[in-house]
Amino acid sequence: MQFSDLGLSKPLLTIITEQAYATPYPIQQEAIPAILVGKDVLGIARTGSGKTASYVLPILERLQRQRALVRSSVSHRVLVLVPTRELAAQVATVFQTFGADLPRRIKTVAVFGGVSANPQMIAVRGADVLVATPGRLLDLVAQNAVKLSGIETLVLDEADKILELGFADEMKQVFDLLPGHRQTVLFSATLGDAIQDIGASVLRKPITIEIEEAEKSIDQIQQTAYRVTPERKSALLRYLIKSGKLKQVLIFVSTTRTADNLVAKLAKNGIQAVAMHGHKTQGARTEALAKFKSGQIPVLVATDLLARGIDIQFLPHVINFELPRSPKDYIHRIGRTGRADASGEAISLITPEDEHHFGVIQKKMGKRVGMIESAALQLTGY
Repeated sequence: MQFSDLGLSKPLLTIITEQAYATPYPIQQEAIPAILVGKDVLGIARTGSGKTASYVLPILERLQRQRALVRSSVSHRVLVLVPTRELAAQVATVFQTFGADLPRRIKTVAVFGGVSANPQMIAVRGADVLVATPGRLLDLVAQNAVKLSGIETLVLDEADKILELGFADEMKQVFDLLPGHRQTVLFSATLGDAIQDIGASVLRKPITIEIEEAEKSIDQIQQTAYRVTPERKSALLRYLIKSGKLKQVLIFVSTTRTADNLVAKLAKNGIQAVAMHGHKTQGARTEALAKFKSGQIPVLVATDLLARGIDIQFLPHVINFELPRSPKDYIHRIGRTGRADASGEAISLITPEDEHHFGVIQKKMGKRVGMIESAALQLTGY
């Protein structure tokens, strides 16, 4: 199947070709036609499966088909709710990229916390598409900078992560402000009871799309684990980076304190690294991610808060310096590599205290990971 088979107009198809999109992913094949005709959609698909374009493209198409875009300073037509600042910025960029050369200009604005609200209050004026985190959105509503009564399409992206981050009450407040007659699109990486409850309350006769691609994604990732004592873990990490000449590696840790400490130790040993976590300002997080993506900084150390918000199409290496709490989070972490049909490498550093938990992760994942003994490695000087 080609994008030209999905009901998109020539201007959008031209932009898709210019962006080097070859053929649509499974989620795009099913979601784009359904969203184009105004259906509600419940999509279950892993991060990195192409779901952002699966709603951005038909939404832009529908806005293009409208005879006139009636602009208001505070009323908007499309609302996309996301869990993190980084994802908000990325989704807005996708809208802006695909909408840049369309005949009818579509204004998209991302709003999120961690930065001053005043510039965002100005930026949202006349925006057709609003991409927002729940807390900042409600702040702008309270300031009368945004009205949700004109929303025609609501998208909940990474809905399970929104719930995990404690935004359930904020989401309900947003739902209460939206018009009853609207199109709703809900995407989630998992389908738990909470997601089903939300779906039952906000979706009307939805088209359900469930894309099972997790195993394929894992199979594209070369997974390796190193057994190591806690005392040698930092030296082993530096050994792997230096001896492997890793040029772009994302390292996951459990706490912000560990992230900052690890960056300091790496820098002391001649490895450029930057930390990215919830205690950093939005400006610092944006700058860190930009430098990492561009290759200016070879190592990015992040916490699980950002596991789904880091979207780098050809990231070659992920290292679990510390294991996550759940097998699901492990999948999301290593899923930062091996995206878009590319191969990738995921390495985990396993202390004796980690071994039982790592066994549980492997069992849930349905895949054994080869364990390498690091005791014989000469780490002096690293």
